[in-house]
Amino acid sequence: MEEKWPWKEPRHPVTRGAFIVIEGLDRSGKTTQVERLCNKLYSLGHNIKAMGFPDRTSPVGQMIGNYLQNLTEMDDHAIHLLFSANRWEKVHWIEDTLSAGYNIVCDRYYLSGIAYSVAKKNPSLTIEWAKNSEVGLPCPDAIVFLDILPEEAEKRAGYGVEKYERRDFQEQIRTLFLRLLLSSQEEGIFTPKIDAGLPIDVVQGKIFAAVENIIMSAQAGLMGKYVSRIKR
Repeated sequence: MEEKWPWKEPRHPVTRGAFIVIEGLDRSGKTTQVERLCNKLYSLGHNIKAMGFPDRTSPVGQMIGNYLQNLTEMDDHAIHLLFSANRWEKVHWIEDTLSAGYNIVCDRYYLSGIAYSVAKKNPSLTIEWAKNSEVGLPCPDAIVFLDILPEEAEKRAGYGVEKYERRDFQEQIRTLFLRLLLSSQEEGIFTPKIDAGLPIDVVQGKIFAAVENIIMSAQAGLMGKYVSRIKR
């Protein structure tokens, strides 16, 4: 399969790539904006890899896919740990890719895992419990949150196909996301929030403006040679 963004020699020395995560509710436009950001960065001479979670190509990801399509049922704790395991499957790939000088733009990551699990309101599935399985994963340099009201998201094409695409549940998720983003900001992670209801081109421009300096800083070695790890 031909590489979509094949490696090209950097214009300047690169210490490591930046790890950028795009988060948001279902149908907030994450996948579209990941693609657009990758194209924009590549056109400017940056080497790029895109990824997304859940990765349904692995055996763990296939079990998650069946669950999301309502083909199987699973305990809340068990499915949370499967989502987490799906992220852990990619740890070495993430670290090696960043060290090789690629920037990674990721569609969903661990905040989605925590928010979607805790929103189920299972008394024993707290934020603290949900985060435990994420401790030690590579930490993003930036988490961009595409903010949209659930009633707006449900007007978009394809809404309601998968398990979690219900307005009441998405409202819970949005509340949790905003709380988790504040905690992430306090931990030193850059967490810009962007109105996903704006025109697609405007959203794209705002995302690029938000992450441009982060990418340049990571490549110049100003953010450390290696990506940090998620802490408790």
